[in-house]
Amino acid sequence: VIQRKLVQVVTPSTNVDGNIGPDVVHLLAIKEENNGLDNGSVVYGFAFVDCARLRVWVGSIDDDASCSALGALLMQVSPKEVIYESRGLSKEAQKALRKFSLNGLTTPQFTPVQSSTELNSEIRDFIHSKGYFKDSSHSLDHVLSNVIHREITLSALRELIGHLDRLMLYDILQNGDLYPYQVYRGCLRMDGPTMINLELFVNNDDGSLYNCLDKCITSSGKRLLRNWICCPLIDAEIINNRLDVVDDLMANPEIVSHIAQHLRKLPDLEHLLGRIKSSLQLSGPLLLPLLGKKILKQRVKVFGSLVKGLRTVLSLLLLLQKEQPLISSLTKVFKLPILTGSNGLDQFLAQFEAAVDSDFPNYQNHDSTDSDAEILTILSELFLEKAAQWFEVVHAINCIDVLRSFAVTSSFSCGTMSRPVIVASKGTSKDNGGTVLKVKGLWHPFALGDNGCLPVPNDIILGENEDGSHPRTLLLTGPNMGGKSTLLRATCLAVIMAQLGCYVPCESCVLSVADIIFTRLGAKDRIMTGESTFFIECTETASVLQNATQDSLVILDELGRGTSTFDGYAIAYSVFRHLIEKVNCRMLFATHYHPLTKEFASHPRVTMQHMACAFKSKSDTYSIRDQELVFLYRLASGACPESYGLQVALMAGIPEKTVNIASKASQQMKNSIGKSFRSSEQRSEFSTLHEEWLKTLVSISRIEDCNSFDEDVLDTLICLWYELKTSFVSGK
Repeated sequence: VIQRKLVQVVTPSTNVDGNIGPDVVHLLAIKEENNGLDNGSVVYGFAFVDCARLRVWVGSIDDDASCSALGALLMQVSPKEVIYESRGLSKEAQKALRKFSLNGLTTPQFTPVQSSTELNSEIRDFIHSKGYFKDSSHSLDHVLSNVIHREITLSALRELIGHLDRLMLYDILQNGDLYPYQVYRGCLRMDGPTMINLELFVNNDDGSLYNCLDKCITSSGKRLLRNWICCPLIDAEIINNRLDVVDDLMANPEIVSHIAQHLRKLPDLEHLLGRIKSSLQLSGPLLLPLLGKKILKQRVKVFGSLVKGLRTVLSLLLLLQKEQPLISSLTKVFKLPILTGSNGLDQFLAQFEAAVDSDFPNYQNHDSTDSDAEILTILSELFLEKAAQWFEVVHAINCIDVLRSFAVTSSFSCGTMSRPVIVASKGTSKDNGGTVLKVKGLWHPFALGDNGCLPVPNDIILGENEDGSHPRTLLLTGPNMGGKSTLLRATCLAVIMAQLGCYVPCESCVLSVADIIFTRLGAKDRIMTGESTFFIECTETASVLQNATQDSLVILDELGRGTSTFDGYAIAYSVFRHLIEKVNCRMLFATHYHPLTKEFASHPRVTMQHMACAFKSKSDTYSIRDQELVFLYRLASGACPESYGLQVALMAGIPEKTVNIASKASQQMKNSIGKSFRSSEQRSEFSTLHEEWLKTLVSISRIEDCNSFDEDVLDTLICLWYELKTSFVSGK
């Protein structure tokens, strides 16, 4: 009689057998809690597991109505499956889950689950009684000490444990490691909409920043690259450490070739380590006839492949230790355990190589015997005594793979690449010193120009340069299809690549580290989530206004176009004014609202540029049809005379008769509105900042008794004098 028994249930998010590939495979549990405030703020607790690597992360996030932080979590984790308690998520959260899942690398499965009655008691007691996470390097209490909202985080962990328990995946719960997870953990902050807008992982033409930088060879290296792109650095020293490694690799192509040869021999060591660890206490399947023999055969293959793969890794690391200054640069990026000597991993591994050669000489296709299970268990236990050191070694090789990928990308790019110069922010004064972004010859790293050639390079200067103070805001105008959005994305991508520790697509780049990147790009309705263009605009812009700092980089493209002209202009005006006068961050603001160029033409914190274009005559006549609009894709100083929407309409195929009627209507509206609209030529000589200065002088002049001036009034006059002096010295 052959015994039949259900051992465990495997789903796409919990599968660990076979070739999983470079994609991360995460199972995410999420819980939502309303803060009870009128501003729509909510708290999410979450827990997710990588079953192949036996790692569980827990954490919490504060979010607002835009669900931008939830979007960042989903983009970073990229789960294969999301579980949530039935009726436990609001409609807004479920809409956000669908919205961001459509823009990720994988489309997750959404699974509502019932709360486990067995887990309604104290989760800590349940974990202790079951022996879950008993060998974790971090205790549950230690992990929770790094979490702000602990109760809702425990609720999410309860759902995750309950789900894995129902699937009988006890090896993951018993042997897994617990870690805290912070969505914006000491890195360049990018919310979900920003990651989508900048096409970090997906766009319609199969181009993305990930695809551009991915020259990695190993699957685990590709996963680390994805993690780095989600979380660029904000520490200038660590950024420069990575750049030093890239420099050394670019200067030594032979070493790069040797590294590649070793990496091509490697299996997925991260997953193999996890499978060895999970197999120790899972003896049930081995007792089953036929199935037990097959499983044992797989485990022998896994152990042998892991030992041989780690020998390749150690050979590479020992080779690199002889290379100076490369090894000095590498050890500043990652920590290496002791490799040589009596306590080194080299001798330790040699013992297991000898054991594999002796007991399992044909480990790839070993014929199992009754004694193999006991031998393999003993070897695995001894091998995992240095599990922490092995994980350090694997992480080191992953870093080398990614940095080699950066070096290859920088060396063999189709355009000019340069090492960014990272400078420290020089102060907090709103007008003097502080943040800078100066890029010469910037081009978009994965957008091709006409006829498949490189995009036209442009220069961007935001903030202080060697000549002194420079406006941090660029007000950008130009025709549709003129390259504004491409320039905005290229600027953000340059900052991200620089803070990754990679070369930047330009001739030169100087920047102070950005803390947050905000974007408001594109215009699309999300019918499936019930969101209009204007609603999306407002929610994304609200996040900018609430969170932007002086060190942020803000990109706003055609803000206000999703509603009526006057409402849209009013919103664009007020948002623009707030950001330049209250925040004064580095900002590129693209618009078709030409009155804005009059309103802020003389503002000392704003510089005007436009995407140049020209007309090419098809004949001697001067009709709209015979004047071909040619896009130059090059930045030019000053505001664009108009948006040339009628010419673009002709290019798109709208009949000439219709366009001629539109031309006459446009001229009539310009004549009727121009007299009353607050955009006269005289207005360009008087900025909104001048208004504030004038108001200050008027309020002080109303003080009748000069002797009653207190120190605050005198300080205000001194500051005003300094601002006026600075403004006129800079030519404004």
